[in-house]
Amino acid sequence: MHIRTLLAAAAATLAVAGSAKASDTVKVAQGELHGATAGTVTSFKDIPFAQPPVGDLRWRPPQPAKAWSGVRDATQLGPQCWQMRATPSEANQSEDCLQLNVWSPANFKPGAKIPVMVFIHGGSFTGGSGVNALYDGTHFAERGVVLVTVNYRLGRLGFFAHPALTAEQPGQPLANYGMMDNLAALKWVQDNIAAFGGDPKNVTAFGESAGGILINDLMASPKAKGLFTKAISESGFGRIPGLPMAQAEKVGVTYANGLGVTATGPDALKQLRALSPMQLSKAAGQVTPILDGTVLPEGPAAAFKSGREQKVPYIDGGNSWEASLFSTATPLDRAGPLKDKLIAAYGSPSNLQLAQWDLSTESLVIEPDRLLARLHVKNGQKAWVYYDSYIPASQRSTLHGLSHGGELMYVFGNLPDKERTFGTRTIPAATADDRKLSAAMTDAWVAFAKKTDPSTPQAAWPAYTPANDEVLEFGADGVHARPQFHKTSLDLVEQFNDQVPAGR
Repeated sequence: MHIRTLLAAAAATLAVAGSAKASDTVKVAQGELHGATAGTVTSFKDIPFAQPPVGDLRWRPPQPAKAWSGVRDATQLGPQCWQMRATPSEANQSEDCLQLNVWSPANFKPGAKIPVMVFIHGGSFTGGSGVNALYDGTHFAERGVVLVTVNYRLGRLGFFAHPALTAEQPGQPLANYGMMDNLAALKWVQDNIAAFGGDPKNVTAFGESAGGILINDLMASPKAKGLFTKAISESGFGRIPGLPMAQAEKVGVTYANGLGVTATGPDALKQLRALSPMQLSKAAGQVTPILDGTVLPEGPAAAFKSGREQKVPYIDGGNSWEASLFSTATPLDRAGPLKDKLIAAYGSPSNLQLAQWDLSTESLVIEPDRLLARLHVKNGQKAWVYYDSYIPASQRSTLHGLSHGGELMYVFGNLPDKERTFGTRTIPAATADDRKLSAAMTDAWVAFAKKTDPSTPQAAWPAYTPANDEVLEFGADGVHARPQFHKTSLDLVEQFNDQVPAGR
């Protein structure tokens, strides 16, 4: 039986325990939910925010979730959206996955106006999920925040254009179905989060990697207006422009042909919708948001430059070894007359490879962070920038810097109590210093959600201005503001980025 069917059947048979606390049961627009309280936190999991995007709803905008009868069990996480990798596993995956999870301070009162944070996960738009244990929101809720995590469609299920879809749905939002899922989740939060004690007028949207890109895209989307009041983009690749629709349709046709679907018009869609997620995964390739003209009319850098971005307080930042994500470094040969200056700025004339890796980190993440912050401030808005270089003491002699995504366990406070290995990557058991750094990051994110200024008793975080070029560094020596941060190299990288197309 389909995993989602099993979960639904199990939920339907569960009754609310007579001893449940009042705050363990809430009523949202679709019906009642029964969650679970552990310590000072109450959680509600596997909450549908849209109908299952299956059958004829595949490659359509998310539709409002249907009501359920009785009390829905919300004590267990649901499946993740289908992982659209070249070699996917069917374990704990479903195309019926549009659900979110909520962590609130225990014994909250409905309508209490607690600050809300909504997290959008990363994973190159082909993997990841809001049910990952790394994103458990307990430590945010312990600090007086309602934390929400979201699933959204991935791969070509989530970001797909095809001439037949354009013809089928004239005038409808197209292509960015995964982004539309996040818009639908944010709309659901606006309509329902008060039931969990949350304040719909104080919602911070934040995300990392692909999620950070989506935060920047939401900043650029007119469809997101009013759905959040603050934003944080972690490693958000701010200069990525998005794929033009005409080009995306060509990619979509090539993708369909690779699956053996060479028909056109309604026949093409009928055949594509008949394929299983596993079959669709076999043609997996690079996926990116698409400039569809409606949900995403322009890329973030263009929107910020023109002053059309969301006018909300904004944090962005990145890590010292973002290049860990890439299989190859940015070639210095593309720098032209800037090559020698860049090598000198990075201090690696005897190690061109290292200079190229550092150029990758700064050209794809760190300088675009500075660019978006500068443009946002120029448009009369508040911005803050961070840089995370913290590495556990036991790894400082072997690692060049903090890897892409390495800040997440510190932000969420979900550090390992014992050494853990993920593929070729080893994460040591957390030390007291690790936990201190983690608390500083979580507290800063929470301060931003609560009072907009992310400064905390541990560290003052100056608002960014082009004059001070100041960022807050989370490093081995603690948390410190750094004026004129990496100015020599970033000024050169800005010239490099202006002359070399984004996404190179």
